[in-house]
Amino acid sequence: MAGIIHFRGPVLAAPDQVRHGLWSVDGRLTFRRPAAPPDRVLDGWVLPGFADAHCHIGLGPAGPVEPAVAREQALADLNAGTLLVRDAGSPADTRWMQGGRDFPVLIRAGRHVARTRRYLRGFAEEVEPEGLVEAVRKQARDGDGWVKLVGDWIDRSVGDLAPSFPAAVVRDAVQAAHDEGARVTAHCFAEDTLDQVLDAGIDCVEHATGLLPRHLPRFVEQGVPIVPTLINIATFPDIAAQADSRFPRYAAHMHALFERRLERVAEAHAAGVRIFAGTDAGSVIRHGRIADEILALHSAGLPMEAALDAACWAVRRWLGADGLEEGARADVVVCREDPRAVPETITDLEHVVLGGRMVR
Repeated sequence: MAGIIHFRGPVLAAPDQVRHGLWSVDGRLTFRRPAAPPDRVLDGWVLPGFADAHCHIGLGPAGPVEPAVAREQALADLNAGTLLVRDAGSPADTRWMQGGRDFPVLIRAGRHVARTRRYLRGFAEEVEPEGLVEAVRKQARDGDGWVKLVGDWIDRSVGDLAPSFPAAVVRDAVQAAHDEGARVTAHCFAEDTLDQVLDAGIDCVEHATGLLPRHLPRFVEQGVPIVPTLINIATFPDIAAQADSRFPRYAAHMHALFERRLERVAEAHAAGVRIFAGTDAGSVIRHGRIADEILALHSAGLPMEAALDAACWAVRRWLGADGLEEGARADVVVCREDPRAVPETITDLEHVVLGGRMVR
């Protein structure tokens, strides 16, 4: 039995709302004091468990990993306070992890869908344009309400980033996913790809490094959020250096996207675009780095309240998950200090509670 936990410190029920007196009773939160005494009393600032909106459990640098490695990935996230994961594409079947008892609550997107030989080997279901709609339908049925498209990648024939599929086919694929009851997100680095996926009615954009002022009103009007994955974008200079001798145009483009990464996020936030935190862990990015991504968003110009919102309250509402409400599942992290005033406190959590069970 999960028993009773008394969270004795201030409770951040929203970025600007502090409450007092929260308990977990048999894995559910309540603001009403239970009749029985608590089994544990935890002090500190209470937040909803962090959500990683772009994570790849079951994926390694060469493609799918063994279950034991996937387990290590999930536990690294869990110990860092990531209690909710939106998987953004994995070639491994991770359904055995679901249930939210031993691992973060996992929302799967199935496998990436990419153009043939236009993505990292072993990661995606690779198709030509005529096969895109059916591939998207398949992944929509296989996942938990999300499909991940690879919107662009290097086109070696032109030596630069280019959309993966024709615009009309992308529109049909997004509509097919919607018909299946799934939302679609897309990996997008380049500027023109953003126009294409917005025209198609996309539901979310990953990375969005090509964001330009012309895009901002459309993101706001269409309600499309971005997941910037800033700790992954930090790898762009290395990618460019490796490509420079063979594809100098592509390398210069990647450098330019890197140079304006922080300004783009700040401009998007100022314009009212919704921003959510995602690490892109699972390939070159190690798991358990959600705090680094929150702090990177803060460094990009988001107030700490907004950076926390991107990983706590707003992202949970977007994904249909509980926050710190009466009767909610008791997925909670506890910080030593107020993270709005002392951001670094999120890197060394006092406690992590998953479904009313102490993790650390």
